[in-house]
Amino acid sequence: MASYQLYRNTTLGHTLQESLDELIQCGQITPQLALKVLLQFDKAINNALATRVRNRVTFKAGHLDTYWFCDNMWTLVLKDVEFKDVTELVKVDKVKIVACDGKTQVPGSQPRAEGE
Repeated sequence: MASYQLYRNTTLGHTLQESLDELIQCGQITPQLALKVLLQFDKAINNALATRVRNRVTFKAGHLDTYWFCDNMWTLVLKDVEFKDVTELVKVDKVKIVACDGKTQVPGSQPRAEGE
């Protein structure tokens, strides 16, 4: 499974990075250990989303504002979007979706053996 770093740009990822920076500044951990923690975070969050999340949401966009494909990732900016699950309908003015292939090997990551 690919291990993308895009989840570092979430509230949880930012908080983790800030905590690691503080520990480095206080001399409690090394920058190398902080990097190992971030790499483990990347693997764990990707694995959790791939194996534990079972909810399905559909969406319909009024307008595709922009899109681009770079580094094996699609980025879509949609306007007037409706998200629907079994019980709720949520409408938003604008949403940015970043989609990546979870089966593709990420540059710089190592392939995993089956069962890892």
